[in-house]
Amino acid sequence: MMLNSFDEWSPLKEVVVGSAMNYTSHHRELSFDLFFHDNIAGDNSARSEWYYPRLTAGGPGEPAPSGTAPIKQRYVAELNEDLAGIVDALTALGVTVHRPMDVDAGTVEVRTPGWSASVVPPLNVRDNTLILGDEIIETPPMIRSRYFETQFLKPVFQRYFAQGARWTVMPRPLMTDASFDLSYARVSTVGGPTEPIGDPQTSCYDVGTEMMFDGAQVLRLGHDLVVNISTAHHAMGCDWLERHLSGRFRIHRVHRLSDSHIDSMVLALRPGTLLVRSPSVRDKLPEPLRSWDLIIPPAPERNHFPSYDNDDLVLASPFIDLNVLSVSPETVLVNEACPELMRTLEKHGFTVVPVRHRHRRLFGGGFHCFTLDTVRQGGAEDYLS
Repeated sequence: MMLNSFDEWSPLKEVVVGSAMNYTSHHRELSFDLFFHDNIAGDNSARSEWYYPRLTAGGPGEPAPSGTAPIKQRYVAELNEDLAGIVDALTALGVTVHRPMDVDAGTVEVRTPGWSASVVPPLNVRDNTLILGDEIIETPPMIRSRYFETQFLKPVFQRYFAQGARWTVMPRPLMTDASFDLSYARVSTVGGPTEPIGDPQTSCYDVGTEMMFDGAQVLRLGHDLVVNISTAHHAMGCDWLERHLSGRFRIHRVHRLSDSHIDSMVLALRPGTLLVRSPSVRDKLPEPLRSWDLIIPPAPERNHFPSYDNDDLVLASPFIDLNVLSVSPETVLVNEACPELMRTLEKHGFTVVPVRHRHRRLFGGGFHCFTLDTVRQGGAEDYLS
């Protein structure tokens, strides 16, 4: 089918589901720690910082950890089992599923003139690509390890391009330490105290703050896009989108609704209905969305999540399971570990498809993160006028 995806809920026809093959480690460096600032920790049942754990286990003034943080391969094996289950569930619902290329086991490093980092497989495929109607937009990454991640989706993108899709790449950042706006990490106190990111190092390739922006910062509502902005590099990316999309889409900025991604704070399940983390989300939404119905599920419970060891990095908050995937305005994929969320959605008239997803906090993504919808039946409707 031709590339066509304008919203988050229209009947889903084709989708990309990410891959975790040969996922071996996280690389702790400035871009990684900055992106996961609100959540990163060795979380386990013995820790008291359950909501937003601290960045480091040390005291004030101690530097953040750096270097390679290995991932236990039993978690990766179970993640790949769960990804196969997502594929099976979508296929059973009549959706055509595409997969990216797997990372070869011999590909271990990303390198540019200014830095190097461990490679990350194309798992959270929502992040570095934005599908707007008949256009693929590769967005400028915020984590160095993911700099070339969209290359693994090239066979999928080439097929859509051959069928007539537009294909655009936003400007790529140099991503030296000076490229990053550190203000959010230095002043944010969401969920409790967090330590600041360390001082950036200078480089001969410094050009100042650069454009860095993820597709998952955008809530697509037909003709309208709601974009979360928390840093200067987000704002630059949104500036680019406004100029590039002028006359085709309306952009509505929201500020610091979350650190970056919008899709574990608010998702549109159908016209007039939003799934949100808390009632306070309404106050930050554009005025036309404040009249939509809000579904606010019960707070997640501890027993919904596996227990991890002290050396396991937890990359997502307990609210990650709000990151559901709509297959149609009536049907939603939900983590089977969340019976309260499933009952809440059923009370609002949705058909819930439970699917297993165990290690979403370790790998920083739910069903919406792990998928990139490329063909939906909807068009550029005006839902906000």
